[in-house]
Amino acid sequence: MKILRVLTLCLLCLPAFCQDASMFRGNPEHTGIYNAAGVTNTPQVKWKFHTTGHFISSPAVVNGVVFAGNTNGLLYAVDQESGAEKWKFKTGSRVNSSPAVVGGMVYFGSYDGTFYAVDAVSGQERWKFKTEGERRYAAKHIHGIQPTGETMPDPYDTFLSSPAIWSGAVYFGSGDGNIYALDAASGNLLWKFHTGDVVHASPAIAGGILFVGSWDTYFYALDARTGKEKWRFKTGEDHEYHNQEGIQSSAAVADGMVYFGCRDSNLYALDAQTGAKKWAYNNKGSWVIASPAVRDGKVYVGTSDSGMFYGLDGKTGASLFQLDFKHWIMFSSPAVAGNFAYTGSHDGRLLAIDLAAQKLAWTFQTDASRQNLPTYTKPDGSPKYEAAFDDSFYDSIIVGLDKMNSVGAILSSPVVVNDTIYVGSMDGNLYALR
Repeated sequence: MKILRVLTLCLLCLPAFCQDASMFRGNPEHTGIYNAAGVTNTPQVKWKFHTTGHFISSPAVVNGVVFAGNTNGLLYAVDQESGAEKWKFKTGSRVNSSPAVVGGMVYFGSYDGTFYAVDAVSGQERWKFKTEGERRYAAKHIHGIQPTGETMPDPYDTFLSSPAIWSGAVYFGSGDGNIYALDAASGNLLWKFHTGDVVHASPAIAGGILFVGSWDTYFYALDARTGKEKWRFKTGEDHEYHNQEGIQSSAAVADGMVYFGCRDSNLYALDAQTGAKKWAYNNKGSWVIASPAVRDGKVYVGTSDSGMFYGLDGKTGASLFQLDFKHWIMFSSPAVAGNFAYTGSHDGRLLAIDLAAQKLAWTFQTDASRQNLPTYTKPDGSPKYEAAFDDSFYDSIIVGLDKMNSVGAILSSPVVVNDTIYVGSMDGNLYALR
């Protein structure tokens, strides 16, 4: 009988049977691939869960429960079928980290500088770990914003690092410049590796190697068991405005390659063992904040200012197709299920891209997008920034960003489980679409 139970558990964990989404980008390699049917036609709202804050955190879906963090300082557990709240856990600040759920525990970080492990069933704290303190990337005259001599936090440093779980350990980056490895059961520190600046990208792990980028312009490969550096790769710098430097994109690892975006406008492909550059796809001034999805030798990713969505050859970087979304920013990372890629946009739309036909199949608008998008859209469909931003003073920029986000921007990355898409929005709603 015991052998039968073990075999049953093993079968349930095979990819053909498991359709849970237990961590950011679906797996430790962060490929963004979901073994699910997906949604082929314009979806209906199965349910929506409303909060007083914003969902920047991407959801995890495990054992019939959807877990997602919110800017109101709460981590929510929501019933997968009904959308009813099961429990909520309060932290001291915004939860812009996407949770990982493994072994009955939920792992995530908060802007209060604490990393938490919470019981997945009860929502009770199991342990917590204090980092050296969270902060956003900061520089003088960043993006050309006034006043020129003031050190200011980057208003586009949006996400916190999301944990990856591998071999009994939990890994994440921090605004204190460290990459941490903790024992998943106890929260005890196994090792930490210090970079030159904020680490808000999320580590990917493949073949015992951890891959992550930092705002110090370097991309790192570390031994996941020891934290020892194996290699590092240098990306671009911008000493004047700090606009075209730093790595926010989380890496994806597949077929012996590691892929990641950078604010220097490049999507990079490196040899995972050596760090040698295989190719770089240049986006002509547009950041690549989104994390790429990789499947069957093809790379899919969206861009920032240019609002482009690309399909690229994984070996050569050659463009297979590109779609123009009228300069609406895509910080949301694509999820691939079946023949579709799903990604969010700053105009409050979820975009479904037919990968075979290489065209947009359908869109879904958030509640706030339907209400507020016309105010901030030009006749040609591009963003009407002049309606939001008064001038280049820092305070005005923050107010303007809030106005642009009022269209229900989707910064959260969608996950696909069975025939349903789960995604959060800046309008305070967590949506289940099918």
